[in-house]
Amino acid sequence: MNHTLVLIRHAKSDWSGDESDRERPLAERGRRQAPEAGRWLAESGPSLDAAVVSPARRAADTWALVAAELSDRVPARVDEDVYSFSARDLLGVVRRLPEAETCVALVGHNPGLGDLIGTLTEEWPPMPTSAIAVIELDGPWRRAGSSPARLAAWGRPPS
Repeated sequence: MNHTLVLIRHAKSDWSGDESDRERPLAERGRRQAPEAGRWLAESGPSLDAAVVSPARRAADTWALVAAELSDRVPARVDEDVYSFSARDLLGVVRRLPEAETCVALVGHNPGLGDLIGTLTEEWPPMPTSAIAVIELDGPWRRAGSSPARLAAWGRPPS
């Protein structure tokens, strides 16, 4: 069975306060970008079975704004392991996804997301804030990284 992974980098965050990294909010630009990403996903992206979101505030807020633009409610869960900047850690998250969920969004951070794209597809598109990458995997989640994968779509909303 083929699976589709939709990687979403959190929207632009606001560095002006003294919040911890986990609590950093979205910047005004991020609050504009995230709904645009959601509209693209609603119009052009695959239909999602689930979303797995980093516990960082900027990732959770990004997902809330993206999800608000989707026509169907997508079940979301927070996974501590998505708060990582490592492709290896994120690959572990992907390999643990339930097989019944054939299209899953992973909402997280760079450089981990960008490196995960490279690990899976051997392509290295940039992943600026609010960027989305759609990756089609040939085979089960548990074989991610060892079976063929294709970068089917990539982009980001205007700033």
